[in-house]
Amino acid sequence: MTGGLTARLEAALARHLPERRVFLRSERETRFVRLRPLTQAMGLGGAALILLWTVVASAILIMDEIGSGNIRAHAAREKASYEQRLAGLAAERDARAAEARAAQARFDVALGRISAMQTALLAAAERTRELETGIDVIQATLRRTLQERDAAEAERAALVAAAHGGGAPAETEAGAVRDVQATLDVLAAELGAVAVERDGFAAMAVQARQEAEHLALEHRLHEQRTDMILARLEEAVTVSMEPLDRIFRGAGISPDALLDDIRNGRAAQAAALTPIARSTRGAEASEVEVRAQDILAGFERINLYRLAVQRLPFANPVRAAVRFTSGFGVRRDPKSGRARMHEGLDFAGPHATPIYATGDGVVKEAGWHSGYGNTVLIGHEFGIDTRYAHMTRIRVSEGQRVSRGDRIGDMGSTGRSTGTHLHYEVHVDGRPVNPITYIRAANDVF
Repeated sequence: MTGGLTARLEAALARHLPERRVFLRSERETRFVRLRPLTQAMGLGGAALILLWTVVASAILIMDEIGSGNIRAHAAREKASYEQRLAGLAAERDARAAEARAAQARFDVALGRISAMQTALLAAAERTRELETGIDVIQATLRRTLQERDAAEAERAALVAAAHGGGAPAETEAGAVRDVQATLDVLAAELGAVAVERDGFAAMAVQARQEAEHLALEHRLHEQRTDMILARLEEAVTVSMEPLDRIFRGAGISPDALLDDIRNGRAAQAAALTPIARSTRGAEASEVEVRAQDILAGFERINLYRLAVQRLPFANPVRAAVRFTSGFGVRRDPKSGRARMHEGLDFAGPHATPIYATGDGVVKEAGWHSGYGNTVLIGHEFGIDTRYAHMTRIRVSEGQRVSRGDRIGDMGSTGRSTGTHLHYEVHVDGRPVNPITYIRAANDVF
């Protein structure tokens, strides 16, 4: 059955590939090799397959080279854009910080001036009350003097009448008149002195009122300047805090819960700004004090944010031109071909590419870890860990404290790996999360 099928197949092929003989001649003899149609067809098919494989492999290599060039160029452009944005944001941050410091200094000066003005107003009010009291005393003295003058006039009239009616001698009457006149002169002198003193007190009262009005005007002007300074400070706090709120919400972290953890002692305590002292007499705080308290609270929140950002993995573990080869989630395993959860990101690059810590922390593991190969595990604040796997060399040791940007190893292909790359993971309370969330959140701000 098989022989007949082969014979028919050779007969069909013989129409296009007739049997050929290849002669091999030597010095002693001549031999030949018969090439049947089926043998020729198999040879031509093998040659065609080899040619096709060569063409496909060449095309794949060319496309990969073109793709790698495009990726490198794109990475270079992204890096340049990233550095430009970083420089711009850093300059803006420094400008805002300088503006906030200058505004704080102006605010302190304004508070000092307001305090001096309040002291001057209190002194002016005290002087006004003293002048009013003096005026009241002068008026009472004047009324008493007028009453005494009236009584003296009445007494003089009575004496004159008694002198005329009683037939007293002329000398007695003249003496009485002189006495009354002397009394009147004394009273007139006292009244003149009192009038001069009254006019002086009245002029002092007018001057005090003018000074009080001037101080009130200056107080209003200082209030306006203080309001402008507070408005600029509030704007600076708002502008500085918005990107920080965005970075934590972008990473799926509650900013309020994070700051509560820092205040409760899970992280190093921030140097809090000293709040404005409140009155102990039970008086309500002024609007300026309330706004100043809110601004200081904003500065404290920014300071706590700064500590949290430094301690969390908001950075890229590689800075060289690398290719992003695999993301977070379920994928087809390159080894087994089955669906499997991929708990991190893969970055492919040249052998020994530097790998950096993405945040401050303590090295919890540094060594061989099963399928991960040479692995470094760093523990950060707030229950967050980062893992760096498949490294060819580890440059840190267990228990060592590292900072963001410290080189912790070199890229390699150790462990269960199909090529040189970095496998990077982020875990929150032992649960793997997508690291790209943290990298993008940092890119949006820094």
